[in-house]
Amino acid sequence: MNKKVSFSIWYVFLAIWAVILVHDFISALQKIEELPYSEFRQLVAADKVAEVAVGSHTLTGKLKPEGDAKESKLFSTIRVEDQDLVRELNQHKVKFVGVIETTFWRDVLSWILPAAIFGAIWYFFIRRLGQAQGGFMQVGQSKAKIYAETDIKVTFADVAGVDEAKEELREVIEFLKTPEKFTKLGGKIPKGILLVGPPGTGKTLLARAVAGEAGVTFFSISGSEFVEMFVGVGAARVRDLFEQAKLKAPCIIFIDELDALGKARGMGPMAHEEREQTLNQLLVEMDGFDPRIGVILMAATNRPEILDPALLRAGRFDRQVLVDRPDKIGRLAILRVHAKQVALGPDADLEVIAGMTPGFSGADLANIINEATLLTVRRNKELVGLPELQEAVERVVAGLEKRNRVLNKMERERVAYHEVGHALVALSLPGADPIQKISIIPRGIAALGYTLQLPTEDRFLMTRTELENKIAVLLGGRIAEELTFGEASTGAQNDLVKATDIAKSMVKAYGMSEKLGAITLERERQPQFMQIQLSQEKGDYSEETAREIDCEIRRIVDEQFARVKRLLGEQRAALQAGATMLMEREVITGAELKTIMENQSAGR
Repeated sequence: MNKKVSFSIWYVFLAIWAVILVHDFISALQKIEELPYSEFRQLVAADKVAEVAVGSHTLTGKLKPEGDAKESKLFSTIRVEDQDLVRELNQHKVKFVGVIETTFWRDVLSWILPAAIFGAIWYFFIRRLGQAQGGFMQVGQSKAKIYAETDIKVTFADVAGVDEAKEELREVIEFLKTPEKFTKLGGKIPKGILLVGPPGTGKTLLARAVAGEAGVTFFSISGSEFVEMFVGVGAARVRDLFEQAKLKAPCIIFIDELDALGKARGMGPMAHEEREQTLNQLLVEMDGFDPRIGVILMAATNRPEILDPALLRAGRFDRQVLVDRPDKIGRLAILRVHAKQVALGPDADLEVIAGMTPGFSGADLANIINEATLLTVRRNKELVGLPELQEAVERVVAGLEKRNRVLNKMERERVAYHEVGHALVALSLPGADPIQKISIIPRGIAALGYTLQLPTEDRFLMTRTELENKIAVLLGGRIAEELTFGEASTGAQNDLVKATDIAKSMVKAYGMSEKLGAITLERERQPQFMQIQLSQEKGDYSEETAREIDCEIRRIVDEQFARVKRLLGEQRAALQAGATMLMEREVITGAELKTIMENQSAGR
């Protein structure tokens, strides 16, 4: 039986304290009497002192026995600079000697104790560093989480909405299960498979499902876990990871967020030497291992455009599998997977929710089911119904309702006209997304009201007319305020940003400007799957072209501004009636506003 012996620096302090206690105990047993120096001189004069030991700070000695006493009493007194003391001691024939006092305890305090404190501090920091690094002497070992084939319970049945990606990965499963089917014909499975797609679409889940279906060991590690503050640690971890994988073959190595490790070398103003050294080691390892041994390398990223080209060449990550946002059928399948653990009511039509959520990822849909469940609990219901699911969609799209935020009468009226203006324009233009709900209840961080438009189908392309209609709908709120109150407010700022961005994309990216022609002037490398806007820099064109771009953007926006102003001018009665109803009820539907429009048109 091997027992683990642990050492603590507190044992040293405990031992020192014990020695001090023993010393004090022995001194207490000797019963040394402390005497004032004046009394000591009187005893010398009375010839009662037998012997004296003169120290640097104290005088110790024995007194002569008195009467029938056989033992001499011990005494101690402070030493005083007394020139007559030696003469008195000689006169009374008292034995006296000089004593070299021990400096043991002073040495302990001045040398050993500071060293012990320093050692304790050093031991504390080394131990903390070892815990952070998984062991100070193990920083070069791989930090990958290893899941045995029996630990992975995820299969393709748990992954929905990515049927095309699952079909592409089935041959990987077949290779891991029966490699002889491929090797007997000389076939080679791809060394690396790169899963690309927007965030939240299930890339990591899909990789685990492949391992679960194949029944093999699964190594999971994030790209950021390779690079540490020590130089060379990343490369050492890459080597150790592949060595462990070869010992447990067949297996799957999965590197999540590969862009943290595989960013193109030389990108940016400063190069990261440690990251590039780690990337070089990964490239070498991918070249060195034989796929026939059953090690499959999979990775996931949502930024494939910034990866190093050497990673994507044939023989490395030569197969890319797109894990895109699901369509309506895929969203319905995902909702059903997440709703298995939830008690749904008879009115909870998941197909309606799937139609309300175009562009949502699998993570967004899982969040909707969870939000609906929490909302059901808050409402003291036992079954999740359609109202809770719809409210969860609105919460994800527009944010949490803030009924405690009180608007004054003027702001409330202005917000009502603003939102009805958006909705009227959308209902008046052909091809615009249908209006689901109009509300003046504040939501999210800064939204004082919102108009919820839900597409009836998934769209992947947009025409010039549809983009112009989008700009028109965005401008509807501001123009409704101007027509009603004579001036605009700051509430339209976000609408203007979106309208300007659409017009700018039409001119610079889509070639939809008749004046500039069918050319693209946008040179920035925008993220392929990330919904972020990188810093805008001047493209590779002249100042004259830049001026024409600005003029075209202004022209597109101004044309839609005039168009919406004319349209709402014709719908003034419907605008006023819709805003009045909205102020009374706070929330109205698109169908109710459409009825108002039809009644006003019939009345004219």
